[in-house]
Amino acid sequence: MFLLWKYFALGFSALLPLINPLGSALIFLGLVGNVPIDAYRALARRIAINTVIFLAVVELVGSSILGFFGISLPIMQFAGGIVIAMIGWSLLNQKDSAPSQEKTDAAEAAVPALTGHEINRLQEKAFYPFTFPITAGPGCIVVMLTLSVHATHPTVTQTIIAHLGLFLATIVLSGSIYFCYAYAPKITRAISPSTAHGILRVIAFILLCIGVQIAWNGLSSLLEPLLNHQQIT
Repeated sequence: MFLLWKYFALGFSALLPLINPLGSALIFLGLVGNVPIDAYRALARRIAINTVIFLAVVELVGSSILGFFGISLPIMQFAGGIVIAMIGWSLLNQKDSAPSQEKTDAAEAAVPALTGHEINRLQEKAFYPFTFPITAGPGCIVVMLTLSVHATHPTVTQTIIAHLGLFLATIVLSGSIYFCYAYAPKITRAISPSTAHGILRVIAFILLCIGVQIAWNGLSSLLEPLLNHQQIT
């Protein structure tokens, strides 16, 4: 059980500031506009389900992708850890809680196609751009790939439990996405930007530490054979 909750905490802490449900809800509200609350809920449900499936697929095929390109586990841990740490550092020094530039750019590109706010056309865009990249962007793919590799353990049982923890984190995050998107008009009025930024800043520091730890694990594995060889000689 400890392993399950450990990877749940890792996955949740690493993905939360990237998904940023509150910040993404602002974009979502601007794109959807003045439609009935039922339309918000139906679209939010599809986006939440798409996010679970999308991240779960990335988690499952992560190791296969690395194997196909001949990338070793320590290399992925080292490189991915650095990327996660850099993301955490940038979020930690972000001046406000506004969504990332990649999400904003995707939203701006989608605005002309959504003029008039036709509900059926909104449903057609549930995956792109609402799920990817507005909700889960390229940064989420990198983080999930890194965590998926990090969840590989010597025994099959430990590996399955670790991946279940990551999958549970994606379900909880998708639940928060549904809640923030379905009630976006009310939430954006009730929660101040400063409160959202304070929460994300704490999570960003945790993300920075997670990235450094994963990078150190990879670097240690790369240096261990070299240090052992020096000791032998």
